[in-house]
Amino acid sequence: MNELLTLPWQLTDDSSPIASRMAAWAAREIIERRFEPGELLTEADLAEAQKASRTPAREAMLQLERWRLVRLVPKKGAIVTTVTSRERRDLLAVRAMFEVDAVEALTAADGLEALAKDLRTLLDHQRRALEAADTLAFASADYAFHARLIRSGGNSIVEELLTTMGPRLARLTYEVAIDHPVGLDTLLDEHERLTDRAENGDTAGFGRLVHEHIAASHFPENRPL
Repeated sequence: MNELLTLPWQLTDDSSPIASRMAAWAAREIIERRFEPGELLTEADLAEAQKASRTPAREAMLQLERWRLVRLVPKKGAIVTTVTSRERRDLLAVRAMFEVDAVEALTAADGLEALAKDLRTLLDHQRRALEAADTLAFASADYAFHARLIRSGGNSIVEELLTTMGPRLARLTYEVAIDHPVGLDTLLDEHERLTDRAENGDTAGFGRLVHEHIAASHFPENRPL
């Protein structure tokens, strides 16, 4: 299971460089809204929270900017970014494109059984997180589910992009889980259906369901009453 864990706070431990630990900690704080959008975050804040010097804090801040979780402000610090409707739409469109391309490539290579096994393991983790009301674990498992789909395509450039996008995609799901919790059971049901279609090599059905899944889970305000 460890190879499926791909978000910064899952990949760092006491042996990791301090800058990596600081960036991972701050990313988690931002995603869980302990640092609110628009809030000023300084190198001193990071250094104090992690009991470290400001040199690794500076490196951590640069990493947070690469993840687009903050926007650096010269001589002041960084402003925690706000998830706009356009960013949400664009991120999810890219994720959908990567997923469909990956499943099409994997179908051609006959590698579906291992993918389905991993996806079902991640679904179990997401169900347990939902039962435990652990929103971050739910969002993290959701990201891991979609990342596993995308990585199945074996595209190294997409892999690089996905690593950078990861915290922002997890942030989107966290917001859905907080703002629209009644829809999480449906989200899991749709993940089951995506897994079935991927396992069966139903690329056309998978592509349709990917877009329906995004519309239903991330844009519930557009669903008919």
